[in-house]
Amino acid sequence: MELNVGFFWLGALLVILGVLLTAAKALFRGRLSEARQPSQASANSTLEPREAGSGLSLKSNRAPLALIVLGCLLLLGGAIL
Repeated sequence: MELNVGFFWLGALLVILGVLLTAAKALFRGRLSEARQPSQASANSTLEPREAGSGLSLKSNRAPLALIVLGCLLLLGGAIL
C-alpha cells in the first residue's frame, strides 16, 4: 500500500516538473519572432510571424515531455498495483 502512494507522489511530481520545464523553456527563450523593420511592417501589417516559432516544437521539448510521460506511467503503475 505504501509503495502505491510513493508511485503516486513521484508520478505527480514528475508530471508537474515536466509541465513547468516546458513552460519555462517557452517563456525564457525570448521573442518568438524577430523585430520587423518599418519597410517590412508596411508590406505585411499582421502580427503573425512569417516563420513558425522554434520554441514550441516537440524536438526542443523532449526532456520535459519524457518527464511527463514517465510521471504518467508511474501514476498508472501505482493505480494498477
